[in-house]
Parts: sequence; C-alpha cells; structure tokens
Amino acid sequence: MSKDDEYSCRAIGVVRTSLSDPAATPIQSIFATTSGTVEIYPEFQEGLIALEGFSHIILIYRFHRATGEELSERPLIDGAEPHGIFATRHFNRPNRLGISVVRALGIEEGSISIEGTDILDKTPVLDIKPYIPAFDSVPDATSGWVTSGHVEQIKRQSGSF
Repeated sequence: MSKDDEYSCRAIGVVRTSLSDPAATPIQSIFATTSGTVEIYPEFQEGLIALEGFSHIILIYRFHRATGEELSERPLIDGAEPHGIFATRHFNRPNRLGISVVRALGIEEGSISIEGTDILDKTPVLDIKPYIPAFDSVPDATSGWVTSGHVEQIKRQSGSF
C-alpha cells in the first residue's frame, strides 16, 4: 500500500442517542425504534440546506468503539463460523466505517432529529446522504448467506429498542 492509498476523514458532527452499551444495541437500524439527534458542527451546517424534505437519510460514521480491524469475524447472526468481513456488517472492519438508514424527523439549529437508529452515543458522523428510494432500493437484490431466518432473529433481538 502506498501513501496514495491512504486518506484522512474528519467528522462533520456527532450522534446523540441513549445507546451506550455495544452489546445492547440494535443490530440493524431498520428494526430499531431508538430516537436521537445528529448534531452537525457549525462549519458544516450549510450542507443541511434542502435536506428537510427527505423522510430518511443515510448516515456514514466511524465505529469509534470498535475493538479492532479484522478481515474475518463471526457475524452477530449465524456466528458459528467466521465470514469474510466484507460479507458481514460487523463493526471490526478496516477503516471502521458504518452506515445506517434512519428516519429524519426534522432539522432545527443544525441538529437533525432521527428515529430508528442503531448507533452508539457520541459516534462521529462522517457524511450524510439523502435516502432516495428510486436510487437506493433494489427490489431484485439477493442476500447471500443471510436467510429469512436470520432476518427474523434480528427483528426479535431489535424489538426492544
């Protein structure tokens, strides 16, 4: 790897939620009911112009409490055997990047109210993108090793959040 392959990122804000224990956090945002806010730093607040009309946003963030960077991990579901990290959504991944689609409830004074989050409190936000169903939903996509049983298990585990 050369220096041209390296890059740096800066946070544009921080997530505020009631979630502080990684072991007690919903596995996927789609099944979570936890509310919170995304506080955007003042120098980036101009970037929120015209975001108000979107019902959902995609948050790109840093797993700041991940314990390592691995190339294989046991998934949080189907954890009997390790899978390649790129075939999972595990947090111990190179660059420690995460994504979540959350409901945007409103924007006020540089703060976005959100619902349906699986993100720990104080997580640094690196970017925000509007969720656009025509671009971001792929009806005929396949799910690899993730079965409907896995999805049901995640729903049950996330049901209390």
